[in-house]
Amino acid sequence: MSTLANTKPKSVLWDYLTTVDHKKIAILYLIAGGFFFIVGGIEAMLIRIQLAIPENTFVGADTYNELMTMHGTTMIFLAAMPLIFALMNAVVPLQIGARDVAFPFLNALGFWLFLMGGIFLNLGWFLGGAPDAGWTSYASLSLHSPGHGIDFYTLGLQISGAGTLIGGINFLVTIINMRAPGMTYMRMPLFTWTVFVASALILFAFPPLTVGIFLMIFDRLFGANFFDPTLGGNTIIWEHLFWIFGHPEVYILILPAFGVFSEVFATFSRKRLFGYTSMVFAIVLIGFLGFMVWVHHMFTTGLGPIANAIFAVATMAIAVPTGIKIFNWLLTMWGGSISFTTPMLYAVSFIPSFVLGGVTGIMLAAAPADYQYHDTYFVVAHFHYVIVGGVVLGLLAGVTYWWPKMFGKILDEKLGKITFWLFSIGFHLTFFIQHFVGLMGMPRRVWTFLDGQGWNTANLISSIGAVFMAVAVLVLVINIIKTSISKQQVDGDAWGDGRTLEWAIPSPPPEYNFKQTPLVRGLDPLWIEKMEGRKEILPAEPVGDIHMPNGSILPLLMSHGLFIAAIGFLYRNDYAWGDPIGAGGLFITFASMFLRSWIDDHGYHIHKEELLDEDEKEVK
Repeated sequence: MSTLANTKPKSVLWDYLTTVDHKKIAILYLIAGGFFFIVGGIEAMLIRIQLAIPENTFVGADTYNELMTMHGTTMIFLAAMPLIFALMNAVVPLQIGARDVAFPFLNALGFWLFLMGGIFLNLGWFLGGAPDAGWTSYASLSLHSPGHGIDFYTLGLQISGAGTLIGGINFLVTIINMRAPGMTYMRMPLFTWTVFVASALILFAFPPLTVGIFLMIFDRLFGANFFDPTLGGNTIIWEHLFWIFGHPEVYILILPAFGVFSEVFATFSRKRLFGYTSMVFAIVLIGFLGFMVWVHHMFTTGLGPIANAIFAVATMAIAVPTGIKIFNWLLTMWGGSISFTTPMLYAVSFIPSFVLGGVTGIMLAAAPADYQYHDTYFVVAHFHYVIVGGVVLGLLAGVTYWWPKMFGKILDEKLGKITFWLFSIGFHLTFFIQHFVGLMGMPRRVWTFLDGQGWNTANLISSIGAVFMAVAVLVLVINIIKTSISKQQVDGDAWGDGRTLEWAIPSPPPEYNFKQTPLVRGLDPLWIEKMEGRKEILPAEPVGDIHMPNGSILPLLMSHGLFIAAIGFLYRNDYAWGDPIGAGGLFITFASMFLRSWIDDHGYHIHKEELLDEDEKEVK
């Protein structure tokens, strides 16, 4: 009866609103993250239009501050993070031979919390003003920001950050507990390893941000004085709390991108990844050192020469494991049979782009030099070479590489390569020249600049480059639409050279992922079977009933309750209804949590007879 109950027809919308299937949640993350990526891109374009010519009046100073703040916040928290989670959800359970993540319900809750927080953050544009204190929202600026912009920032990021923290815990438990028989830690694919370390970083990095945001909320909405120096507070404490999160966040984003490139290089070089063991230790070392460098963002705050020296050395040291990875990727390609597919182009382009970002990072690690670079466009160029030249290229490579696994269709290669060339040219046009305009003295975070300072040409070139990137994203959207309406279908091993478990099952995967839990006999398990003449992975168990979790609307209700509570508390000092609305929202959340605990939900089973019937249909 449980099987019959689950197979009743239902609308696609309801299916996605209630799903706990990691593959559908991956699609939800992909859609939401893609939307916010476009929103953040539009904000960036408005910034570059304003700075294209000197003394421009396209937007005012206040609007520029809002655009700059929302561009950074949106791209880091609402675009890069969810797109990373899209790839994590789509790939990791398949790579480790699992049928789902450890906590499917929490997986759905994590997504809806992220989405509600992201929507709430962007409501500021329509309800009186967006946050305007920069994406780091330093307390010295944010405490004195008029209106509710910073309140949208703190409440929105608190909700969204809770979803990210839940997701990180979920993937840690999944990778530790749900690997297929034979998959030891040193047989895990590199992407899974990078997700494992990034999830550990989430576990330790997000609590400091959560604490800092809570203190900011209390300061702004409830009259506390944690960061107000005139009343005994300390604004530097906010910088410490933010950057104890903020620098590991860079590695939370870049490590999965490293994992993507590792998979792409091995697949399209038709070679095992060179130096697998050293790559694993480099990933772990990067994660460890990532918590020891946050003060390099604060060299100019006057912490003293001893603190600056210690963190300068740690910052330089973190380049070593990154260098190990760069050489291993190059040696993976050395002597390989390379196919320059679209994902491979992104991967090859990533190496010089990221190396340049790393070299300028070492320059900034020298505290005396940082005093000169710190508030100039040199830092803007460095940061974007790391994030765009690393994370965004990784996301574009990963989405293109695993698109056939997620949707059963390969994105058009011709349009993909057009996107690559437009984006790469635009990226380097935009940001390479900013190194020099920064060294020439142009400060960052300025809404306009005077004529005759020698910055005109550089800023115009930057703005032209941004147009190239915008056109590249437009071509990518066209490619996605074109591919989606096409009737093509691909095999499980869509690229023909798959090495890991996700390529051993149909594309897109069935709801249960693996009919039988696979038996892993070494690193690159599918490649091992191919070399022995088999096209499938050996099973570790006979065909049997598969237990599946039921969908639930409760994750959406819990998240919606927090959204309503945030609205109420934001207006608590303006309207009498603020506190009751806030309390009502919390009631919805806690009532949903109580229902989750009360309802006895054992899921359902897909019976082995159905699985055997599917086998017979495939044979016919």
